[in-house]
Amino acid sequence: MSMYKIGVIGDKDSILGFKVLGISVFPTTDMRKASQTIKKLAKENYAIIFITEQLAKDIEETIDEYKRSVIPAIILIPNNQGTLGLGIDGVKKSVEKAIGADILFGKEGR
Repeated sequence: MSMYKIGVIGDKDSILGFKVLGISVFPTTDMRKASQTIKKLAKENYAIIFITEQLAKDIEETIDEYKRSVIPAIILIPNNQGTLGLGIDGVKKSVEKAIGADILFGKEGR
């Protein structure tokens, strides 16, 4: 059985700290390179890929390719400048889709 890995993609200042946790870091601010890295990691047994919201917003198409697959799970994180609110929005949408209601923020599903 092969072990699953965890990777993080984003600007160097935002992701370098993940290295201490034993997570593979892939520093870039280039959306093309970020997109290629996601595809590469998906083929290389990465179960979880964290990506900064700032990069993710520019490569939604690539991220959408993996939305339906269990692995890799692509999780949006804020960069060191703060959050765009996309990560929690994605979680909220996934929960709504799964159960038909917004239990996180107390509104009925659409």
